[in-house]
Amino acid sequence: MIRRLVNKEEGFSAVEALIATAITLVILAGAMDSFNRSLGINEQTIQTGDLEQNMRVGMNLLASDFISAGWSIPVGGIPIPSGAGASPVKRPGPPGTNLTFNTTTISAVNAGPGLGPMWNTKPTDIVNILYADSLLFLNEYELVNILPSGASVTVDPRTPITGVDNPIQTGDLILLSNANGSTLQCVTNVTEQTILFAASDDMNLNQPSAAHGSIVQLRNLDGSYPPTSATRVWLITYYLDYVNFPDSPRLIRRVNFRDGNQVALVIEDLQLSYDLVDGASNPTNQKIPVPPNGPSQIRKANILLSGRSSNKIRQTQDFLRRNLTTQVSLRSLSYFDRY
Repeated sequence: MIRRLVNKEEGFSAVEALIATAITLVILAGAMDSFNRSLGINEQTIQTGDLEQNMRVGMNLLASDFISAGWSIPVGGIPIPSGAGASPVKRPGPPGTNLTFNTTTISAVNAGPGLGPMWNTKPTDIVNILYADSLLFLNEYELVNILPSGASVTVDPRTPITGVDNPIQTGDLILLSNANGSTLQCVTNVTEQTILFAASDDMNLNQPSAAHGSIVQLRNLDGSYPPTSATRVWLITYYLDYVNFPDSPRLIRRVNFRDGNQVALVIEDLQLSYDLVDGASNPTNQKIPVPPNGPSQIRKANILLSGRSSNKIRQTQDFLRRNLTTQVSLRSLSYFDRY
């Protein structure tokens, strides 16, 4: 008898293969979902960290300038041209605006509620902060000469103002003070030790014909100038720029009337209010000092920054948003020599 040898092969049936494939796909789908969630959490963590770090940088600069506000500045502010023969002094602000100071002085803190661009149907704020330069001791020696017209002043040669690390430049602001008062002038040129204050400067400060607040008001009755000191001051302006960056507005820090510098990215809102000390009601959270109170009574700044992430979160297809708030005591306005 002849036996036939049959090779019997073991394997999966089609049904078993389909079931195994389905199980594998379910496991892979779960793994991919977990992986995708992990990516989303990681992305959100990175975006949150970047956003908060970005906002802190802007807030730290704002706080630093507020702390310096009023340093070595006359308590009531610095007079600027006003009255008969005067034209408005330009006020630094957001691009596309033509702001002017509607006061007779530039104070240590100049509130600007609603003067910034609109965001979410409400206007943002700006602020102008004034304080003296602490790097160049321009007032160490009295000026050696002032032209009767006030068109230029000459600095003592013991205080070099050119060829140094921190020279006087066109566009700098100079506080002039003597027994007759003080005023603010804008540098239009520098020649060796002589600082020129020609008309039509960037801020329109140099107006010798103005009835009040001009350099000629510092003269004696005989037309001469009493001993006069000079101090370089910084006018620091903060605002949001929606013009150059309409889709990703920036927080801008502007020095005097020069071009502004970006200090924080994608900041959508800037809101400021102030706490005042008047010895009576001591108003808080004021957008602007209301008479009889004035800017010299500001003692604390309340700051709100609202920012968003640079990119949308993949899972929600929306931006990540955060608010950052702080209060800053204005040290130079809180403590000054009364005697």
